Amino acid sequence: MLDHFDLLAPLYDRAIPFARLDLMLEFLNLPVDGLLLDAGGGTGRVAAALKPYTRQVVVADLSAGMLAQSRNKQLAGLMAPAEQLPFAAGTFSRVLMVDALHHVINQRETIAELWRVLQPGGRLVIEEPDIRTLTVKLVALVEKLALMRSHFISPPVIAGYFPSQARVSVEVQGYNAWVIVEKLGD
Repeated sequence: MLDHFDLLAPLYDRAIPFARLDLMLEFLNLPVDGLLLDAGGGTGRVAAALKPYTRQVVVADLSAGMLAQSRNKQLAGLMAPAEQLPFAAGTFSRVLMVDALHHVINQRETIAELWRVLQPGGRLVIEEPDIRTLTVKLVALVEKLALMRSHFISPPVIAGYFPSQARVSVEVQGYNAWVIVEKLGD
């Protein structure tokens, strides 16, 4: 079944280029000699930029069209829902989700799953448009009119979904927010 993202895949990188490498390196605390998961990573536009700063990057996404684009960047990719990742607990030293949490079916389950695959001492970053801004409210309306299943939640709500063993901070710039999570040792 072709979905919105399969149709957008060939144009996605040009329409929405990745331009915040320095911020992402800081928030993820890279480089690191470990594995990085880009959950909902689509075309691999962010993963490709981060590849030199980690041992290996894996892109997980539900869109076959997006994953085909990530394979063109020589990235390891697999089709998997963010709520049910096919990895053992603690597999990744870094986990990333950029502009995708509002597209998943169950955000609470997704966050629990991202937390599960993160190793103790690891870091997880969720970048999302900040629904508290007018610009993002308009984007949310457009996505609803386009029949996308988007459901935006605010950065404090996202931060509140993490367990007490998490050290969570939120950074906001313009209409973007980053929820930065450290998994304290077990």
